[in-house]
Amino acid sequence: MPLTKLAPVMVITAASLGLSGCATKQFVREQVAVVNARVDTLEQRVGANEAATREAQSAAQAAGTAAQNNGQRIDQLNARVDGLEQRMNKPKRARN
Repeated sequence: MPLTKLAPVMVITAASLGLSGCATKQFVREQVAVVNARVDTLEQRVGANEAATREAQSAAQAAGTAAQNNGQRIDQLNARVDGLEQRMNKPKRARN
């Protein structure tokens, strides 16, 4: 193949390799920085949500414990009221 016919093929090959769309390091760094910033923001939000969830769980457990204690107190009071009602319903002895 003569050199005159080979030259345009070499130019086209070199141009296609040079313009093949490879990303530069700077471009990749810029794009990764944007993604990293979004990931950092999401990590902060997830951390805040986890902390709020832990607080809510602690509050719910405390409320459950308080409700259980209140239930026990109500049971104790019911027993006392039942005892008082029984004493009140007993027939009174006549005083002579």
